[in-house]
Order: sequence, then C-alpha cells, then structure tokens
Amino acid sequence: MTSSSSSISPQAQRFLRLTARLRRIVPEAVASPVSPAHLAVLDFLHARPGCSLHDLARGLGLRAPTVSVAVRQLENRGWVARQPHPHDRRALQLFLTPEGEAVYQQALAAHGRKFKALLAGLTPEEQATLLDLLERALRAAEAREADGPSSPRRAP
Repeated sequence: MTSSSSSISPQAQRFLRLTARLRRIVPEAVASPVSPAHLAVLDFLHARPGCSLHDLARGLGLRAPTVSVAVRQLENRGWVARQPHPHDRRALQLFLTPEGEAVYQQALAAHGRKFKALLAGLTPEEQATLLDLLERALRAAEAREADGPSSPRRAP
C-alpha cells in the first residue's frame, strides 16, 4: 500500500476503487462524445433554456470563468448558442442547438444503458435502497459543505 492510500480510511479506499470500477463498466454502452463536465452543462441548459452564464455557473456550483470555457468549447462543437436577451441588450442567453439537443439525448441514453447494466443484479427494492442511501449521503455532504469546512458533521 502506498503512503497516499494508507492516509485514508479503508472505507474511503473501497469507495475510490468502486468509483473507478463504475467508470469502467460497460464502456461500449457509454460511447459518448460528451465528457461528464460538458454533460452537466448540457443538462442544465436543457432544463433551463435561455439562462445566463451567471445562472449556469451558480446552478452548477462553479466559477463563471470555468463555465465560460466549457460553454465556449460547446459552442465550437455547435452544441450551444448564445443569443441576445430580448429585454436587456447587454445580456446573453444560452440555448442548446438542435445538434446539442441530439447529443444530449444520445448521452442520456448511453448513461441509461450504463445504469441498467450496473443495477441489473439488484432487485427493484435493492435498487431503491442503493439510490436512497446515495441520495442521503450526498444531501449530508452538501449540507456540510454549505455550512462551511469547519462545521460539525450533521446527521442526515
């Protein structure tokens, strides 16, 4: 065991190994030209067409310069378009292009196949339990993060 891996708990090591395996599962089913970061942008724009760059950054919990780079990359691919705001000439709105919508739908389908392959060995009840526990863990981590790094751990 390396010194970096021994500095974390066995549970953390197991979690890292599991997430690495998760990324490798069913690679042919997830053939997608969309990175997870770009998919997050496409997903946000799909749900909130016409949002501003600031809204996108805030919604993704990222800094505006980081999101601006991603939007520019997606624009270069023809998947996102900026349009002037109809009531504020200084503001721009972001939209998926028809090609961007098609790529987004392909990526969703690929991730759906991955999800189905991953959970195929579980009963519907076990699937629900796994998802409920993951949701609870994420909610607790998000709450601690929102409270700041020095906040005491909250029970979910």
